[in-house]
Amino acid sequence: MPQLNLNRVSMPKQRPRARAKNFNEVALGYTGEQAIEEANRCIQCPKRGCVEGCPVEVDIPDFIEALRAGDMPQAVHILKGKNSLPGICGRVCPQESQCEATCSLAKRGAPIAIGRLERYVADWELAQPPASRPQVVRPQPTGKRVAVVGAGPAGLTAAADLAKLGHEVTIFEALHVAGGVLVYGIPEFRLPKHIVQVEVDYVKSLGVEIRLDWVVGKVVTVDELLGSGYQAVFLGTGAGSPMFLNVPGENLSGIYSANEFLTRTNLMKAYLFPEYDTPLGMGQKVAVIGGGNVAMDSARCALRLGARKVYIVYRRSEVELPARHEEVENAQEEGIIFRFLANPTRFVDGGQGLVTAMECIEMELGEPDASGRRRPIPRPGSEFVMDIDTVVVALGTTPNPLVPATSQGLEVTRRGTVVADEQTGKATKPGVWAGGDIVTGAATVISAMGAGKRAAASIDAHLRE
Repeated sequence: MPQLNLNRVSMPKQRPRARAKNFNEVALGYTGEQAIEEANRCIQCPKRGCVEGCPVEVDIPDFIEALRAGDMPQAVHILKGKNSLPGICGRVCPQESQCEATCSLAKRGAPIAIGRLERYVADWELAQPPASRPQVVRPQPTGKRVAVVGAGPAGLTAAADLAKLGHEVTIFEALHVAGGVLVYGIPEFRLPKHIVQVEVDYVKSLGVEIRLDWVVGKVVTVDELLGSGYQAVFLGTGAGSPMFLNVPGENLSGIYSANEFLTRTNLMKAYLFPEYDTPLGMGQKVAVIGGGNVAMDSARCALRLGARKVYIVYRRSEVELPARHEEVENAQEEGIIFRFLANPTRFVDGGQGLVTAMECIEMELGEPDASGRRRPIPRPGSEFVMDIDTVVVALGTTPNPLVPATSQGLEVTRRGTVVADEQTGKATKPGVWAGGDIVTGAATVISAMGAGKRAAASIDAHLRE
């Protein structure tokens, strides 16, 4: 038996000092030689735990085997058989807690860099002349019509799978571009927008129609869609309503929700001002409240937009940070300052309604709460003040209530999420399915895709009854 290689191939990155001043992609991707070297580490174990760990069940050992055999068209074919958005997943999915966590090599060393290999295959296809790429073969039409609400990861995945099954699919998207959180929430340096557009175009090539600037609940309701010839509706509208601290002074100028801050930066191209007419007021001392990936994205954007000092203020310790380790590491390399075990209690108005300081209290960790993490508890008498002039609140999001409020019979939870079967996505309203953040609350891109995939299978079974 050949000796196991337990060390993965490192991916080249921009140097921290240089990348902190630009919005170009940080991770540069594998070269062909590096991809082959990493693929050769795969032992092609019969258990295929990596497939079980993948929410969309990509045949991971098979595409890796094709890659290292040099059959790149076959690697693309295998990958896209289960995942219609591989260039996106290869960049932003938390493989370390999913497919890579169940890799056999993870028990003794570093797991196969599945996400990096997925990105390499997707980028290889993109680099080929369009005429030489595998042509999409459309199935025989079933005559059934499905409406998908939302062109984010859940909606795009559900639409692609349904189109591959022969159904006529129309996506209704509220924004002027498709992609959902992929275009408004994730910065260019993590997910270039031309990659998103390429994968949206692939979904369209399957026969999916995308109608932009359609706000379902205003322009048309779910009931009207069901009454106009669509036999099923899938809701994938995500979770776009921000959560706040609800402390004094939170309405001062200079305080943003992460949703507004990232939307203005990414979708509205504030980072290219004045080429794009989207100015974004940015101070020199910025505090980002939160510890997830959105907080890391906000802090790193603020640095690139000209802030001199950027703080991550998080009420738990570094051990409890929910953000991906890779993103925390990138933020630390770029000079983001982490202030752990601290929580804001008040924002200070320095005059004219502008925030100039933030009062905080130190925290200590108690017993675990419902999330499994130790509960943060304020330490009496530990108050302190941070001198800041811009704040980004990145505490999470909840679903927009518009669609549920205009859809009779659609049950929601107290958190505003749509009630739907975990395995099928079937909602309480007949003819309606839902998946992604609108059901779970804010989660990952790949979990939303998995939900879209399961719902598509359930809708197909329903349409064929």
